[in-house]
Amino acid sequence: MVVSIATSTVGRWLASEKIKPWRYHSWQHILDPEAFLERARPVLELYGRAKDLLKCGVWLVCVDEKTSIQARKRPQAPDPAGSGQPVHVSHRYERKGALNLFAALSVADGKVYGQCRLRKRFVDFQAFLLATVIPEALARGVHTVALILDNSTTHAPKQLERWLQEQIKGQGWALDIQAYWLPVNASWLDQIEIWFSILQRKLLQPNHFERSGTLRQAIMDFIAYSNETAKPIQWSYTVADLRQKLGLH
Repeated sequence: MVVSIATSTVGRWLASEKIKPWRYHSWQHILDPEAFLERARPVLELYGRAKDLLKCGVWLVCVDEKTSIQARKRPQAPDPAGSGQPVHVSHRYERKGALNLFAALSVADGKVYGQCRLRKRFVDFQAFLLATVIPEALARGVHTVALILDNSTTHAPKQLERWLQEQIKGQGWALDIQAYWLPVNASWLDQIEIWFSILQRKLLQPNHFERSGTLRQAIMDFIAYSNETAKPIQWSYTVADLRQKLGLH
């Protein structure tokens, strides 16, 4: 124990040991590994068979939302990067509204289908399925759609499957729609989250859009452009990897 110690000394000790107590990393612990594995297993197994399933008429689709995408109008457009210089972006901006992107990723071929909406309610999710996902499934001529979903209230886990069956019966679609629910706090197992990160890096940063309509068009143009050269995500995480991570043998 010492009465006092120089700040520089403490800083030198921390630096020498590479300790950074001012930084932190959030982590969600899995409280029930067995239940987590039971729910994740079907999804991981489907990922590994996505291409073969599509050939057999089963279309595997990851569906989720990227919420509250703001349109921020800055006093001037960002200056492009130069030699040895990054892009320069004005710190000031005006909010020009926000959108919620409903998107579906076709696991077998990497194509994405999206729709921007002002809100993110269950009725908005229903509208997205009816206007975008189901028409694409019918156009592809598949007999089964396997939806990979998280447990957010937007997806209404207690209502969705019943509603889907009502739609199939009412519309007379020759289509079976199956829902596969990811474990709670398992967004890292949802392939569409990878595509959302690509969208964020390549289009939404830096954020400079005159209005929400401009943002909407930019997102839809990005999806169309990406689909021209779409490839499936190179997913390598297996059930065996998850079992090892959870300490189950």
